[in-house]
Amino acid sequence: MNRLSINTATTKNITLAEAVRLYTDAGLSSIGLWRDRVAEAGLDKAARLVSEAGLSVSSLCRGGFLTAADEAGQQAALADNTQAIIEAATLGTRELILVVGGLPAASHVTGGSAVGPSAPGDKDVVAARSRVADRIAELVPVAQEYNVRLVLEPLHPMYAADRAVLSTLNQALDMASPFPAETVGVVVDTFHVWWDPSLEASIQRAGSERRIASYQVCDFNLPIAADPLLSRGFMGDGYVDFETITRWVAATGYAGPVEVEIFNQEIWNAPAADVVETVKKRYAELVLPHL
Repeated sequence: MNRLSINTATTKNITLAEAVRLYTDAGLSSIGLWRDRVAEAGLDKAARLVSEAGLSVSSLCRGGFLTAADEAGQQAALADNTQAIIEAATLGTRELILVVGGLPAASHVTGGSAVGPSAPGDKDVVAARSRVADRIAELVPVAQEYNVRLVLEPLHPMYAADRAVLSTLNQALDMASPFPAETVGVVVDTFHVWWDPSLEASIQRAGSERRIASYQVCDFNLPIAADPLLSRGFMGDGYVDFETITRWVAATGYAGPVEVEIFNQEIWNAPAADVVETVKKRYAELVLPHL
């Protein structure tokens, strides 16, 4: 279990302090942090809680949402992501996961301000990707100053409109390629990339370029939930081939944490201790043998 990490999003119904105690008691050595739990505890207290428990922070989720077309939105994104970089450094992790953002026309879906249909470029996915590249270039010097890596996360195409205009690992690698591998990396998240017919080649490329910053595992459930964000499941509950994907990742030499991040209302409603035990069992059965 020395490589297993559980993200606090998986046990959304408990506080950071409770998660730290639970994960430590379960024998884990790493924890993945969402910024909401860090904010609730306060940054300094969160860093202290994790450090005093002897846990490493596998990643901080999330920065990103870099596709705003207006100057105010762009400056707000840079400010928030600069703060996220500082939080990652304070918490002792190099890995800041970035969900890059969707189309401005869909910004209201994720809590932003709606953009009217007449706004220029509001549905232009090519322009949105170009703005992501521009914002990454602006954030790289800040990340280098704090020794933090910006980790691009491609999301399943069903999230392209509202959450991420990067849908494949290869797209994320292309976006990362102008920058040093120690400053801009990628995450392989089984939920998002399992379907990609180019996945094996893209994982090989990511390994050869030394850009795999995180390996996240959970399953892809059917039917899709009413809120598609909540369609993740325990490994083994859905349709992901963990043996094959894990072997591909392992073949690159990736030896970092394997982080379980699940958004699922039924799992959130269950006792957190039961969730952790199920994660450990499924990891031992379906992932660990192939690392």
